[in-house]
Amino acid sequence: MENSIFALCENNTGGSSFHRRGSADQGVKIALDATYSVGEELSGIGVYSQEIIKGLACAYAQCDWLCCYRPHRILRSLSRPLPPAARRRLLTDKWSPDAHLFHGLNQRLPHTRYQREVTTFHDLFVMTAEYSSPGFRARFSAQARTAADRSDLIVCVSQFTASQVVNLLGVPLERTRVIHHGVRFPVAGVDTASSNREPIVLSVSAIQHRKNTLRLIEAFERTPPGWRLLLVGSSGYGAEAVYSRLAQSPRRAAIELTGYVTDAQLLDLYRRASIFSFPSLDEGFGMPVLEAMACGLPVLASNVSALPEVCGDAAVLVDPRDTDALADGLTRLMHNDSLRADLRARGLARASQFTWESAIRKTWQVYQELL
Repeated sequence: MENSIFALCENNTGGSSFHRRGSADQGVKIALDATYSVGEELSGIGVYSQEIIKGLACAYAQCDWLCCYRPHRILRSLSRPLPPAARRRLLTDKWSPDAHLFHGLNQRLPHTRYQREVTTFHDLFVMTAEYSSPGFRARFSAQARTAADRSDLIVCVSQFTASQVVNLLGVPLERTRVIHHGVRFPVAGVDTASSNREPIVLSVSAIQHRKNTLRLIEAFERTPPGWRLLLVGSSGYGAEAVYSRLAQSPRRAAIELTGYVTDAQLLDLYRRASIFSFPSLDEGFGMPVLEAMACGLPVLASNVSALPEVCGDAAVLVDPRDTDALADGLTRLMHNDSLRADLRARGLARASQFTWESAIRKTWQVYQELL
């Protein structure tokens, strides 16, 4: 991921169409909440934050970019280099740096009010079902409502999330802008073909109730032997029930929990597996689905929330609450070489439509609307 961003910096020092310099933007200060761009185990929000911050600061270096970190993350941020146009700043509830525009990258704005404010909304699953603790739900909901009320424009990572922002938070549709995520993988030289792949069903997500891990395990148990299920991700809300069920699984020997893995390790798994399964109950986007497609993996995903929007016609979509449908989908993919080949080709084409360059350019256009 770092390579893709800093290559963008290096490739845009001349007069490329993506790199824009103009006197009208000289001296403009734009502050972004970079808090979630650092951490030991980055989520999709962390990846988004890194790509957007570095991409904007590299592509539009005529502006003064202020990367703002809340106190518990600012020291950790010192180990990560920033582009030349970016500077670090502390962000607290009582103080935040002066800027012409503030962009909250995770459904949250500081107490300080700015001339112009933009917030990115990734999802609102916390408000729709029992996917988190009551305390977290209350805090999240309050922050989301405040950000929705104050934002001049709201960036939504999918049409599905935009519909939730409108319906759950009462935001007028004209204040929303849909900007899809990009894809990090594969890197140059990665073989996306089916040769030398192993009989592995790969799933990349936190081990939690919303990700439907428990039902995936039960569906895998109903598939023919000879395959392995790799569950990649850290523990989340409801993980205890998953671990308890896994301990009793008749296919326990064929199911592996890897925990959180590095980008290099994840890329290796994408290259080795033969099927990717993502039966999440609620997603605002679903980055791992496109990453898997970009690495040549046929995908089985849910037919709910944002996943049909992201997958298009490049995946087998099933009802995530129907264990039999999940098992049937996995079995079809295990035994149907032509189906896997067709989905591999469709997936590669689909993933190519989602780029961080496009997301960065569209985010800049949102700023231009307001400045």
